[in-house]
Amino acid sequence: MKSFSHLKSNQYSIKSREIRDYIYSMVKSDADSMQADYYTKNYYGSKNAFLWIDRLGVDERADTLLTYLKTVKNIGFSDDKFCVNRISDDLIRFRSLNFDDGNHNINMVLASLEYHLTKAYLRYVVGQRYGFTNPYGMFNHLDIKNKDSLQVSYYKLFEVAMDRPNKKFWINAINEVRHHNLSNYLTAIEPNNELYREFSKRLPSAVTRNQRVKLLCNMERARWRLKDEPQRHDKYVLVNVPSQHLMAKDGKKILSMRISIGSFDTKTPLMISQIKRMDINPQWIIPKSIIVKSISKHAQDETYFDSHRYFIRHRISGKRVDVKQVTRSMLESGDYFVIQEGGEGNALGRIVFRFNNDLAIYLHDTSSRANFEQSNRDVSHGCVRLEKPFDFAVFLLSDQDKKLSNKIQYSMTADVQSKSVFEKSSEPTVSKDTLNREKLISSVNVQPAVPLFILYYTIYPDENNVMKEYGDVYGYDRVIYQYLQNYMK
Repeated sequence: MKSFSHLKSNQYSIKSREIRDYIYSMVKSDADSMQADYYTKNYYGSKNAFLWIDRLGVDERADTLLTYLKTVKNIGFSDDKFCVNRISDDLIRFRSLNFDDGNHNINMVLASLEYHLTKAYLRYVVGQRYGFTNPYGMFNHLDIKNKDSLQVSYYKLFEVAMDRPNKKFWINAINEVRHHNLSNYLTAIEPNNELYREFSKRLPSAVTRNQRVKLLCNMERARWRLKDEPQRHDKYVLVNVPSQHLMAKDGKKILSMRISIGSFDTKTPLMISQIKRMDINPQWIIPKSIIVKSISKHAQDETYFDSHRYFIRHRISGKRVDVKQVTRSMLESGDYFVIQEGGEGNALGRIVFRFNNDLAIYLHDTSSRANFEQSNRDVSHGCVRLEKPFDFAVFLLSDQDKKLSNKIQYSMTADVQSKSVFEKSSEPTVSKDTLNREKLISSVNVQPAVPLFILYYTIYPDENNVMKEYGDVYGYDRVIYQYLQNYMK
């Protein structure tokens, strides 16, 4: 061996300590702040084992990853944000042994490959697996609810159950580099739904900037891994907020109707739930926000309360309180309910459809039906108003019971005035000579419960499965695109 010692060159000497020092220097100087970047910096800052390099250099896994990274242009992103050129140059330099004693010595090149391969890999896999944006962070920190010198609270606008990256995901992603077939994993994490494929197919032919932005934003929505999706069910209800339409589907049977949604200031939250009950001639327990904004200024005005058929109850005792005894500050304190009697003229209309959520949101009829003739129907306080509430009620019935349908229809048109929800009897009272009590019904359980999806797509298929574009009524495309630009510049 001594006879060959003179051939040894420091130029090709791989030294793990030097490589680690170079990587640690990159960690300290890396100002990027995406979730994958934090994980990359934490991984190497904790002096974990190398993933891509060993004493023999770099193997074919780097080429496999690079092949996938080069496709990011097809989904609207920049090569540079996924270190494509940097990795390509370093691989060429290493394999051609083109080193020097300056910024391109062998250990510096290997350090660069190790760090940038991991950074690009984690950016790619977390984005393709879960989306490149976090909708909880974006939308639930958008509209300010209350603000003081100490804290800010926001309206919850996104309550859609979905998978998000957790510790297990990051550990598994690292292990996939070490132990498994990387190509299989990179293929498996890609979005696999019809919407994403359709949007991706349309992207190359987008002519205008607006078309491109709209497609990119809807591609991102299609990356989000929802806990449940309409396509998994034979029977479901879909509210697409931008289209201002509801589509109820049961096999091949489809019911479509116009809806009114929340205004820009009182947006309809996005969520997934199940419709479990319909209440006919409901009373409306008015939300505190509406009491403060519109009702409290009329405190002690009997004429106003009578004309709107409002009455007041103490929240704890449940006792009805004389309007003249309740001041504006008392109403705004939250200690009192303001309730509108059920029946004709009630803001909820003659029927409401209830589903579990923490935001007091439901689908309901309305006494203001002229709005359905307008193209822009963003007028509610957040709930969804239905153009065809009776048809919708019939759709929800599992066996299309004609007798029950007739009772619902009769109850929705009868001249009733509901008693308070706080009184023991829930039986509506009307003039005895006009009421058919055998046909009167106040509540129907929806069995089985019907899945409900309140989503937001500005490109989505209509009831005839034709892709259509819709206006960005709440500006959510703009919000998503602002975050996506982190991967474009």
